[in-house]
Amino acid sequence: MVIPQPIGVVAAITPWNFPASMITRKLAPALAAGCTVVLKPAPETPLTAYQIVKILEEVGIPKGVVNLVTGDAVSIGQCWMNHPDVRLITFTGSTEVGKLLMKGSADHVKKLSLELGGHAPIIVFDDADLDLAAEMTLASKFRNCGQTCICANRVYVQKTIWDDFLEKLKEKVRRLSIDIGAKETADIGPLINEEAVQKVQRHLEDAVQKGASVVYGGKRWDGPYPGYFFEPTLLVNVTKEMRVMNEETFGPLLPLQPFEEEEEAIRQANDTPYGLAAYIFTDSIHRAYRVMEKLEYGIIGINDVFPAVAEAPFGGVKQSGLGKEGGKEGIFEFVELKYVSMGIRPS
Repeated sequence: MVIPQPIGVVAAITPWNFPASMITRKLAPALAAGCTVVLKPAPETPLTAYQIVKILEEVGIPKGVVNLVTGDAVSIGQCWMNHPDVRLITFTGSTEVGKLLMKGSADHVKKLSLELGGHAPIIVFDDADLDLAAEMTLASKFRNCGQTCICANRVYVQKTIWDDFLEKLKEKVRRLSIDIGAKETADIGPLINEEAVQKVQRHLEDAVQKGASVVYGGKRWDGPYPGYFFEPTLLVNVTKEMRVMNEETFGPLLPLQPFEEEEEAIRQANDTPYGLAAYIFTDSIHRAYRVMEKLEYGIIGINDVFPAVAEAPFGGVKQSGLGKEGGKEGIFEFVELKYVSMGIRPS
């Protein structure tokens, strides 16, 4: 027999950018597997976590099953990495922090489930529906102001359609409305804090200094509200040496680069230590399968930039993480498999 059993105490660390879903996608399978959870939300968004835990109390979750802690991330993390009762650390956040958790958990050979940074490419082939590709690229890059782990970080466009695609995308970006979230007409809101704005600015300045050109946007928004707003920005004439082509910007800055042949696009897309999500736009099913199999990513969208659904496994390869969340595969992060061999005596 093979028996799945709950792994034990789960320590969950969640980010700020989707403060409800990042918590529930860890809590739900942990509880379903029979584990208890200690949850540490991001310091930027603790109140969502507080309300979720209050709801769980109201519906009758026994005390001690779901526990909420806030405070100094380093000291909390050290406690979890060193405490033998914590059997799994599940973390969504940066690759740098994920590496620290791996190192700190080594003494106890603690299990880790890590959903880390990404640098998602979009490849637009010359047989794609350009209107769809431009609309989906816009949606991928600029939703949540570019603050998603699977949003587009760079776009590769086949040379024969470069001018048409760039014009379509530029026109769509021009129509985006920057405003506060309370306005129903808002398409682009603020970044999370000043450091996020400064990171976008650093990536932009580095690219321009190395030869990139701004075709739209390129500065902080000077609208009627103070805050952490930055214009949606498109860059061309980009090269591999630029930070924006190597590091996750986590903001509304999008570089575009032309390519000639299919293999060139695949090589450029894979030329990164990250492997979370990648996207292909093509009307050829043969090309879609051919390219999908060669892309070194845990999630592939074909004519689709919203691949995250509850019924499918979500997670990356390479330095984008270990393990999966969601789908039937996700619950296996929270169990250990016990194999039982039973000898039968003859009667």
